Amino acid sequence: MSAEEPQDSSPEEGEDLRYFIRIGQTDLDGTKTVERSLTDMKGIGKRTARIIADAADVDRTALFGKLPEDEIDSVVDVVQNFEDHVPEWMVNRQRDFYSGETAHITGSDLEEKRRHDINRMKMVSSYKGVRHQRGQKVRGQRTKSTGRTEGTIGVNVEEIKEAQAEE
Repeated sequence: MSAEEPQDSSPEEGEDLRYFIRIGQTDLDGTKTVERSLTDMKGIGKRTARIIADAADVDRTALFGKLPEDEIDSVVDVVQNFEDHVPEWMVNRQRDFYSGETAHITGSDLEEKRRHDINRMKMVSSYKGVRHQRGQKVRGQRTKSTGRTEGTIGVNVEEIKEAQAEE
């Protein structure tokens, strides 16, 4: 590369870059692509991020912070109304226990609903609730050799040597 050729990163390009995009209560990184930045939000994985970018008619490989304001608004709208853009089986909260509604929950609301569901399972003493209470594995994993939460009880060589020395 010769000295006369301009470099790719000029100061003018960095000025129009938004470093943070706020969706709900989550700040997303504007220096990542749209697809990767959306996966930082709780409740949105790789496949969901790809569907959101396609539904908002946005290039999923473009930098999120360099998108025009109207495209960012369309992404935010699709995230907030995700259940309108996909079939019912694709959302993460189908037929809610109390309201019966189907919705896609993201961010801190997802953590709150999860805690609420676990507390309900504990209150009714379902199998999963009892396992949660005891701190054991819930989803049918093996527990004979893994998932041990008590302290390790091993052989203390120093105590054995001290006991032998006393005898």
